[in-house]
Amino acid sequence: MTSNLDLDLAAKIAQLPTHTHQKLVQRALDVILRMSETELERLDWKILTTSLEDLEQGFTTFFPYRHIRKISIFGSARIAKDTPEYRTTVEFARRITNLGFMVITGAGGGIMAAGNEGAGQDKSFGLNIRLPFEQSSNTFIDNDPKLIKFKYFFTRKLFFLRESDAIALLPGGFGTQDEAFETLTLCQTGKYGPAPLVLIDKPGGDYWHTWNQYICQHLVARGLVGSDDPSLYTITDEVDVACQTIRNFYRVYHSSRYVGKKFVMRTNCELSDSIVEQLNQDFQDILTQGIIEKSQALPEEKDESIKDLPRLVFYFNQKNLGRLYQMIDAVNQSVIMPQEKEHPEKK
Repeated sequence: MTSNLDLDLAAKIAQLPTHTHQKLVQRALDVILRMSETELERLDWKILTTSLEDLEQGFTTFFPYRHIRKISIFGSARIAKDTPEYRTTVEFARRITNLGFMVITGAGGGIMAAGNEGAGQDKSFGLNIRLPFEQSSNTFIDNDPKLIKFKYFFTRKLFFLRESDAIALLPGGFGTQDEAFETLTLCQTGKYGPAPLVLIDKPGGDYWHTWNQYICQHLVARGLVGSDDPSLYTITDEVDVACQTIRNFYRVYHSSRYVGKKFVMRTNCELSDSIVEQLNQDFQDILTQGIIEKSQALPEEKDESIKDLPRLVFYFNQKNLGRLYQMIDAVNQSVIMPQEKEHPEKK
């Protein structure tokens, strides 16, 4: 007797040849089938299944908003509502969403609640975590369809960075430091970004400046990180500076990807020959061969929505990410964009 599962699988497999991403779907199914033939325990299958369920709800929740740039806000859950740090976060989230961006928080209290409060429910996402004890969501995102409750921390962290076009860090404890250093590690190794990382403090605060002294004295000075790695982040106690740092990052720079060994930088407008010549003079040290050249979309680039954007193409050494961020800053400062063409929140 044929089971409902057999019928469902047969129907889905019959549709596979016409699926837009048929090769990738087939690859995913092959992985599961190979695992089913190995000696795995029940717990292994629970981890696999629950991870896929976490990914499913993350992908489906964010998909309708994929063309809007988003900012992840990290900071302490212990920050009280009557503190300058809380008020600074509310103001930052309010201003950055007024510029057209959306905000992602961990959906808890403290800085997370401040981020959702400032952004408002319509422009907020909350990535909560299911724990053995009660993990309630803050009132500003609770019961919203853009609130996701993850089983695992690693899938939750994946979506914080995968969906973010910038990271804003406010003061916090071990968790915030973990998020700061993980983000920096992924920026430094090219696994995240390029994207702006802004470290925001209360007016007159020295939380991040003291943190940066440690970075410079114990990491940069000893050669444990590159001398240009502090270019990966911006420290400020001014909300206006934080917002403009994020907004300016996408003024001319749009996005980037690798095609083989070529780094393809898409820009919102074409750069003049003289600007490209200056970039070649200033950033020759990060090229493994050749020069920085202007280009149209390469054949390997499939995204129709950005196929008309001009490109810069070059062989980046994939090592000096701090210098790459300096180059992006130079690109953004090289052109005065007409006001009507400035839409950094759209991607």
